Amino acid sequence: MLKTSLVVIEKNGLFREGLRHLFAASSFDTVNESNSVTEAIPFIAALQPALVLVGLSDSDEETNCVSRIRAAALRTRIVFLTESIRINRFTDALAEGVDGYLLKNMSAQALHQSLQLVLLGEKVFPTDLAHLLTNDRMASRNGTAQWRHVNGLSGREMQILGCLRNGAPNKQIARDLQIADGTVKVHLKSILKKIGVQNRTQAALWALGQGMATASPSHRVGSTPLPYRPLPAFAQSSGEL
Repeated sequence: MLKTSLVVIEKNGLFREGLRHLFAASSFDTVNESNSVTEAIPFIAALQPALVLVGLSDSDEETNCVSRIRAAALRTRIVFLTESIRINRFTDALAEGVDGYLLKNMSAQALHQSLQLVLLGEKVFPTDLAHLLTNDRMASRNGTAQWRHVNGLSGREMQILGCLRNGAPNKQIARDLQIADGTVKVHLKSILKKIGVQNRTQAALWALGQGMATASPSHRVGSTPLPYRPLPAFAQSSGEL
């Protein structure tokens, strides 16, 4: 079986050893282990790995390592593996272009699945982080966040985007909004074009970044946002538009 090349950057030797044993029985091949980004850069440049996993502790402040790694290997996917959720660090990492932001206490199976999604071009992060980010945005607006027509989106498109924001598949969206499956697909194509993204996962992340609330059949543009319900454990594409 052809394995995917992986570089692990982690200060904690015991945790690094645990990752080594984990990946030894997986589809990933750990081609280098380093204590720091600075130490790893020459190996990344020489090996051009498919993926770089960067372990961060709560005391680490550096997030600009994404640009340093990309400068050494342009096509390499980069995932942060952190001890806890820190909104400021996450938003900085997202701005830098990180491909994943995961927690160290996740299961081995979830980590493997998340890294596979990253290789497919998805952005992955924990549900709790999405929840805190949304709450932080809502708080910054003093609870007055309202639905807004942005990027030329229609009222129906805003509703569908709100459903995507909640992780709903097409059939559920159609059922909740009482429209045909085909109508949902037509609206989704229009939404992706208007907001400049390529798939439903990116659209959901875009909606999250806009601070949009979730939608339901009774929700209408201009009404009070409904209570937030978290996204699935990891944002991912279902293969449908």
